[in-house]
Amino acid sequence: MSKPHWIGVDVGGTKILAGLFDDDLTLVSKEKEPTPVADGPKGVFAAIKRAVDKVLEEGHLSHSDVKGLGLAIPGQIAPNSTRVRFAPNLDWRDVDVSHYLPDSWKQWSVVLENDVRMGTYGEFTRGAAKGSRHVLGIFVGTGVGGGLILDGKLHTGFLGHAGEIGHTVINWRKGTTVEEVAGRKYQMKRAKDILDDAPKRVRKEWKDVDLAKVKSSQLADFYQKDDPVAVALIDDAARAVGAAVGSAINLLSPEVIVLGGGITEALKETFTERVWEFAGRYVLPGAADGVRCVVAALGDYAGATGAAAYAKAEAK
Repeated sequence: MSKPHWIGVDVGGTKILAGLFDDDLTLVSKEKEPTPVADGPKGVFAAIKRAVDKVLEEGHLSHSDVKGLGLAIPGQIAPNSTRVRFAPNLDWRDVDVSHYLPDSWKQWSVVLENDVRMGTYGEFTRGAAKGSRHVLGIFVGTGVGGGLILDGKLHTGFLGHAGEIGHTVINWRKGTTVEEVAGRKYQMKRAKDILDDAPKRVRKEWKDVDLAKVKSSQLADFYQKDDPVAVALIDDAARAVGAAVGSAINLLSPEVIVLGGGITEALKETFTERVWEFAGRYVLPGAADGVRCVVAALGDYAGATGAAAYAKAEAK
């Protein structure tokens, strides 16, 4: 009898990434589909099914060769259930995904979790934190999300919110969170304010840039050219994330901190080393000895990899 295969699906607000993995969690085939958010959960699951069918076809496998499927969802998941409490990028509120699962999946074990937690789990099982037991994942992109592995297991906490480091308050007087400094959505609001008071030569560089559509790679390009606006935004992001990392080390004593997301992937060690530099200012003496802060290794397929690995770990 052949070894079972596993499928991971990362459901994003704009695209769906599906991966078929063998029992060693090596990627066999992958597929991408646009996310039809306007069509509601039914339409989204129709797109997910198309992606899953394609990876099976490309992998020359049938449904009977698969034992489980994991879904990485960008939102709040009720613990030990198939219910999505809230997924803003999908415009879902209190959606039980079990109502939309295709009949052809009924023979599989199907699990779902938050997308960033699955990204962290992917890095823990197959990526930059492989071989570790205590991992904190932080993904800096449009927002700032996180995931937590404690003693080799995904930790979600009492109500399922554990790991949401982006919502750590770093200015208690104003209630400012890490995400409100490091998340690209908020950075672009600050960019407008900075540019309004910037010298003409600086404004000229940003003249044809649509701030609402700036991508992390574009912001990174400005940063590497020493553009003062980008330098201010990214340095502040590194300070905010670094403060949160330092606090997390004191509280949780992780073995590895994995930094991922658009900003990190664009700047890699340049951003990671800056974060680690600031984190060092806040840790207790000796608390960071031997702790590693590394760049995520799996790129776009971290979530799908983690979802497949989690499906395997949770399979009955």
